[in-house]
Amino acid sequence: MIKTVKDIALAGKRIIMRVDFNVPMKDGVVQDDTRIQAALPTIKYILEQNPRSLVLMSHLGDPSKDVKKAKEKAEKAGKSFTAADEEAFINGKNRMKPVSEYLAKLLGKPVVFAESCYGQKAAVDALPEGGIMMLENTRFHKEETSKDMAEQEKLAKELALYGDVYVNDAFGTAHRAHASTATIAKFMDVKVGGFLMEKEVKYLEPMVTNPPKPMVAIIGGAKVSSKIAVLESLLKNASALIIGGGMAYTFLKAQGHTIGKSLVEDDFINTAKDLLTAAKGKNVNIILPVDHVGAAEFAADAAPVAVDGVDIPDNLMGMDVGPKTLALYKDAILNAKSIVWNGPVGVFEFEAFAKGTGEVAHLVAEATEKGAMSVVGGGDSVAAVNKFNLASKMSHVSTGGGASLEFLEGKTLPGIAVLETK
Repeated sequence: MIKTVKDIALAGKRIIMRVDFNVPMKDGVVQDDTRIQAALPTIKYILEQNPRSLVLMSHLGDPSKDVKKAKEKAEKAGKSFTAADEEAFINGKNRMKPVSEYLAKLLGKPVVFAESCYGQKAAVDALPEGGIMMLENTRFHKEETSKDMAEQEKLAKELALYGDVYVNDAFGTAHRAHASTATIAKFMDVKVGGFLMEKEVKYLEPMVTNPPKPMVAIIGGAKVSSKIAVLESLLKNASALIIGGGMAYTFLKAQGHTIGKSLVEDDFINTAKDLLTAAKGKNVNIILPVDHVGAAEFAADAAPVAVDGVDIPDNLMGMDVGPKTLALYKDAILNAKSIVWNGPVGVFEFEAFAKGTGEVAHLVAEATEKGAMSVVGGGDSVAAVNKFNLASKMSHVSTGGGASLEFLEGKTLPGIAVLETK
């Protein structure tokens, strides 16, 4: 396990902390504060320990990509995109100042805003005892994400000047080897995790190493290509592997079934065959859809059509799983001692095709109530449990989409690897 803020003395120390405040913004207003709320327990604990100061840093969006998209959109509309437009766009979308003001209200304390990540040592030293500072968006500096380590180290060294202790509580960016998430640790004597990071590791690590058996993995989403590594990793410990969503049709085609107009990755047919063979060799039960809810087109108002069998007619595409498939899911999930869920089993954004994913959410909640350990990771799965108001019924809902996926793949995450261990 990683060392956390509770394992070290913080009184009188200057703390520099990486948080994940990459929150949805609109017209400079925070739209969803889930990530901010997730970091509050660590922030409040640090402040209770009477530190000399607390400096927070985070990215917000991807300014360079966002500007590029905005330019392309303007060009398509036949409009110019000037330097002033670019500055106004960044100020409205990617600045941390509105986030720092939002945090100040939540804490009931002033949060000093620094307009750059560079040149702030004097301002940090000038903070009152226990004062808080929020740095501007780390990704406003190209060094943050640079592939050139000397460039990254330039920013990392500067950030290290602002603290005696480095705290990383930004699990959502732990899979990124960036200046503020990993490289800074080279220049810090003490580097520990926050409570959010600790919780993520506590629940995700057993799913990869030694989960309570039987373990059921529910892997959905659109593409096999994005989930093949996690499927291979979970195959080592799973008793059953439920494969749903768009990726299921590639597996069904690999078995020789007709899939109509359903989403398919023909380049991954052989990969799917290999995985099915590997599962058989490990005695892992692969559960694929045996019936479907189809539609003639991919649209929210498309009429749902029941397909009572594995094969999908040529004029339809699979949009959700049917009742026979859900019965198989129920049997596997309710008999599990541990469950990991990453990806929906249908197009749950469309009300007519949300039943399968909703039923999975309820089944996982029921299994958790019976004593199973459940971990939900990945943006769409998290959105699903939130949609059905079941997040509080799960053992753990991960805050990191890409990070949780890479953790489940068995990869070492740079933002965790640099932290001290117990």
